[in-house]
Amino acid sequence: MSSATTTLKLPDTLKTRIANAAEAAGKSSHAFMVDALQVQTELAEKRREFVNSALLAREEVAQYGLVYDADEVFSYIQALLEGKQVERPAPTKL
Repeated sequence: MSSATTTLKLPDTLKTRIANAAEAAGKSSHAFMVDALQVQTELAEKRREFVNSALLAREEVAQYGLVYDADEVFSYIQALLEGKQVERPAPTKL
């Protein structure tokens, strides 16, 4: 994995907070910031995937008009977790 150098200008108070948090975590400030950037990047990517999935689902509902009753789905899942044999919920036309 190659690395590129990036310069961040941090307010002194934030730099101090990072140094304290990094020390408490047993890491260097650099490692702490790299980890934080990694976590935030992954969260942003997951959020974008979630929103895209929701938009696609909305388009499918608009196109086909089929939806599932949430209570029926939750009951179905609960029954499966309890080892029961149950019929799968049927979609409803809007």
